[in-house]
Order: sequence, then C-alpha cells, then structure tokens
Amino acid sequence: MRRGASPAGSAYMNTMPLRTTGDPLADQRFALAQSYAGDGEWEIAADLMAQALERAPDFAPGHVERGTILEKAGDMTAAALAYETALSLDAKDVAGAGLRLARLRGLTPSGAPPAHVEALFDGYAERFESHLVGALAYCAPDLIAAAIRAAAPGRRFARALDLGCGTGLMADALPVEVVDLAGVDLSGRMISLARARNRYSELDAGDMVPWLNRQSGADLVLAADVLVYVGALEPVFAAVAGALLPGGLFAFTVQSGPSSGYRLGDDLRFGHSESYLRTCAKAHGFEVVSLDVAVTRHDAGRPVPGLLAVLRKGAPEPMAYA
Repeated sequence: MRRGASPAGSAYMNTMPLRTTGDPLADQRFALAQSYAGDGEWEIAADLMAQALERAPDFAPGHVERGTILEKAGDMTAAALAYETALSLDAKDVAGAGLRLARLRGLTPSGAPPAHVEALFDGYAERFESHLVGALAYCAPDLIAAAIRAAAPGRRFARALDLGCGTGLMADALPVEVVDLAGVDLSGRMISLARARNRYSELDAGDMVPWLNRQSGADLVLAADVLVYVGALEPVFAAVAGALLPGGLFAFTVQSGPSSGYRLGDDLRFGHSESYLRTCAKAHGFEVVSLDVAVTRHDAGRPVPGLLAVLRKGAPEPMAYA
C-alpha cells in the first residue's frame, strides 16, 4: 500500500494540521509518521513521532498526535502521558489534548476548549462546505428550517441569532420571513466566509454565550450542530432565554448521547440525551414544541443519530402582589 493511503480499517485521522516546528528534519519526521499512521502501522508511526519530538520537545500538537497514535497502538499509559505533556506546554489546549485525555480516562468535561474549536475550524474553513455537505451529507440547516416552518407556519421573524454560524449555511436555508439575521462563531476564518454571503446584518468572532448575553429582542435563535462541542448546556439555555422575547423559538440539533445527561464520545463530540434536553428546557422557561430523532450528517458512510428540537420561550410569570 502506498504511503499516505488511509485504509478504511485503520480509522486514523490526524488531529489537525501540525504546522511547522521550525525544524525541517522534525517536520519531515512528523509527516512520515502521519503517513505510516494512515496505513495503520502504529508502532512505526509512534517511533517516528518520538524521533521528531526529540528535536522539537516543546511542540504541543506533536505530543497530541503521538498520543493519538499510541492509543491506536494500544499503549494507553504512554498516550495519556503524551496528552499530559501537551497540556503542560499549552494551557489554552489548542490541539485538544484535554478532550482526548478525558475520553481515555472515561471522563466527560463540560465542553471543548474554545481555543481548540477555533483552531480546528480556522484550519477547516476553506474546505468546510465541500467536505461537510459533499462527503458527510450534512443537512442540519435544512432540517432546522423545515422544523421551524412546521412549528410556526407563516410566522415572520424580526430578528434571528445564528450560533456557530460557520460559513453561513443556516442563512441559506432560512425562510424569507427572517428579516434581520446576526451570527457568531469562534472561527474568524469562518466569519470571513459567512460575511461574503451578504445575508447577515451582524457577524462576530467569539464565544456564543458571552455574545448571547449582549443580545436582546430576538424572536428566533438557531444552533445547527454547534452544541456538539458543548457538554453542559445550562449556560447556553440561560443565555438564549435572556436574548429571546416571550414566544420566541430556539431551534437546534445535537448528537444523540447516553440515556441521561451528556457524554463525550469517541469522536470528541458531545452527545446529549432527550431527557437532559427536556430538563434544561423546563428549567429555563421553554416549552418543547417538537423534539425528534434526526440524522444531520454521516460519518464513514454511516448515519450519525441525533436530535432536532424546537423550543418556545414561555411568557413571563405574572407578578405576585402582597
């Protein structure tokens, strides 16, 4: 098999572009290690990664990549040590070592590190649509738009907020009844591509919860596959409730998770249970309009099970008089 081929059985994908270490020989070793990993030759790949890291010991993404390869080789102790080393070198955890270490130990953090998500999608931005829609059959925006029409046929939305807007696929799917649309995404490169669509009145690069906390007067909030990078949804629900007018809708997708609560999956995305979504909705004053099983994308040719929800914010509680 040629170097660099990725057989279906190897189930290997590099964590993110490693970038350059500044040492050409180390970069060469890293590239060769990834090539062997793509062929499923884990021990050779791990040895080459170790050689590269001897020359570039402070290169955190290299330690994360080595940890991923060591996991495939079955050496979980060495893999955990590699992830711990990466975390000690990069407190922001751009390469996502913390997620991998948590998964390895059977733990579920509250969410993915923002710096990791930002770097992941900055590097993915240029091929995002062709890969997501073409290769993965991604359809969350269309499913959300259809669910909104079913929940509120003919309704006109004065102001909508698009969380994790990416390149703006949700904007293309929205009904014409949306007059004003604002979006936020952690990735600045994604925001640049969304801006080129000329569908948004406002676009900001940043974390969605602080951004939502600055918003008000919305009657529609959208979150197409962004909550898969968040475990604990209570802060999101609270911020959405604060930004929405009474009667406003919150429409979103999640990946299916455990029977209760939420859990970090092997794909480093969070899955959420139906019962957890209902609990969050009730706790933050939302009525469940619809909550259905949905497939928003495929992975390795197989459908990834998920949930599609439309919630309605309830009217304020009447004031009590003494």
